[in-house]
Amino acid sequence: MTVQRSVERIGAVTSKYFVVWILVVSPLALYSPESFIWIEPYITPLLGIIMLGMGLTLTPDDFRRILERPRDVFIGALGQWLLMPTIAYVLVTVLELPAEIGLGLILVGAAPGGTASNVMTYLGRGDVALSVSITSVTTIAAPLVMPAWIVLLAGESITITFATMATSIVQVVLLPVVVGLVLRHLLDAYAPAVAQLGLSIFPAISVIAIVAIVAAVVGLSVETILGASALVFLAVVVHNGLGLGAGYAVGHAANMAEDRARACAFEVGLQNSGLAVALATTYFSPSAALIPALFSVWHNVSGPALATLFTRLDGDASIGDEEPTVASN
Repeated sequence: MTVQRSVERIGAVTSKYFVVWILVVSPLALYSPESFIWIEPYITPLLGIIMLGMGLTLTPDDFRRILERPRDVFIGALGQWLLMPTIAYVLVTVLELPAEIGLGLILVGAAPGGTASNVMTYLGRGDVALSVSITSVTTIAAPLVMPAWIVLLAGESITITFATMATSIVQVVLLPVVVGLVLRHLLDAYAPAVAQLGLSIFPAISVIAIVAIVAAVVGLSVETILGASALVFLAVVVHNGLGLGAGYAVGHAANMAEDRARACAFEVGLQNSGLAVALATTYFSPSAALIPALFSVWHNVSGPALATLFTRLDGDASIGDEEPTVASN
């Protein structure tokens, strides 16, 4: 077996059982938090590594598609920018969530799309090119859109400024994506074999990074988690479910083809919860990171479930024969 094939196999197996790793480390972190809280200072760098990996998956063709289909990209991005923060704010108000925990839900709602949306679009037979384009646009706009929503919806309960948060998102999200994009271009031109090897192993690295982040947040939030009411878990499930449903409805309302409506569903409903975790732990508190951490687990359950439903509607028994890939954030 070649090195390339071995790396691909490791990456596939690690990615395939992503949810399993989360379900294993979370109870361990609850039982022995001191074994994982040392990761806290590395949460932001780990997210940067994940975003670097996302940049490596992008090519100039992905951005050309934005120019080729600006209407659908704009509708998908606008749906995510407006729907998820609004739903989050309504849920915080209706469920009367504690301030710090509610802030975590708003952070998730204001976050851009993550790689999970691209993966689930692929598994659900959606338009992957559209999904990648929407993720790219929302990620690039995140330094402006995300702080604006957080300041607007939680302004009285936070002390961080718009400029500080925008600068942090540029450093943690935008710069790693740009570096990854440039690196991919150079490797494709001068070392394609190395580029292919990197694309094979980065899914596994992303899985390890997000699992470490979730474990750290659980370890830091033991008392909050154990004392959390069912409303916290309800907020995560309802927020995610309404986002998936609303995104799909928006796609159809805009007369998109079925595969594009599916892409909108995943783009709106699946957020970059890793970014929300990093911002919560950096600027707020472990309590604020609770819902983003739970969202990281839950959307890797709901996403595959919806993808399976879509493929069953297409007449297939399952998605089990699809090539497994990472859904890290």
